[in-house]
Amino acid sequence: MSFVSEHARRQYATTTANLTARMALHSYGTNPETWWEWVTPRLPRDGRVLEVGAGTGELWQHLPHGPLTLVDFSPAMCARLRQLPGARVLRADAGALPFTGDAFDTVIANHMLYHVDDPGLALREFARVLAPGGRVAVAVNGRDHMADLEDFGTPGRAPLRLNGFSAETAPPAMADVFDDVTVERYPGDLAVPTSEPVLAYLDSWTPLTGAERAAAARRIQERIDADGAFRIRKHTVLVTGRLTR
Repeated sequence: MSFVSEHARRQYATTTANLTARMALHSYGTNPETWWEWVTPRLPRDGRVLEVGAGTGELWQHLPHGPLTLVDFSPAMCARLRQLPGARVLRADAGALPFTGDAFDTVIANHMLYHVDDPGLALREFARVLAPGGRVAVAVNGRDHMADLEDFGTPGRAPLRLNGFSAETAPPAMADVFDDVTVERYPGDLAVPTSEPVLAYLDSWTPLTGAERAAAARRIQERIDADGAFRIRKHTVLVTGRLTR
C-alpha cells in the first residue's frame, strides 16, 4: 500500500529535476538570511535524526549533523541522497516507516507533508518511531503561499489542494499528536530579476507550450520592468513539537 499522493508520484518518482527547479526559484529571497541559515538554530537535531521525504538532501548540505537517516518514497531521490556522506538512506513511505518504536530522537519533515494522502497518519508514524521526549519539526506553507503565480496558469499552491495540510492546519494537527507545539514564520518573499527562473518553475509543474512560454515571459517581463523584479509573496512556517509519553 502506498501513502504517497499520485501527484507526488508523477512529479518526483523518476526525476529530481522538478524539485531542483522549484528550489532554485527560492534562491531569490528578499531576506538576506536564507531559509537554511534561518532554520539551522531552530531545527532540532539532537541524537538520532530521521528526515522523512528528504528529497535531494539539500537540507544537509547546509546543516551540521550527527547520526542521520534519510527516507524518501522516490527511487530518483534516494539515488541522490546516497551521495551524501555518512547518511543511511531507505526508500519508504511516510505512512509506513520501516523502524521500530523509540528509534529516533528527532524527526524532520521539510516541505513534504502536503504530498501524502493522510498527513495525520504520517504524524502518528513520526510519534511511533520517536523516543520519549523526542522532537519533531515540520516545515509547511500557508494557503496564500506564492499565490502571485496562479495568474500564470500554474498550480502554485497545488500541493495544498491535495490534502489541505498548510500553515493554518498544521499546528492543530500537530497538537493532536505532540505537546509543546510552536509555530514560527520565516520572513521574506521572492524578487526574481529575470524571467527564466520563473519560467523554469512553471515548467516544473506542467511543461509550457511555445505559445504559453512566450506569453508568460512577456507578462513576467512587464512586472520586472514596472517593479524592478518579479515579486512573489511567500508564507512558510516551521512547526515544532515534543513527544511526551
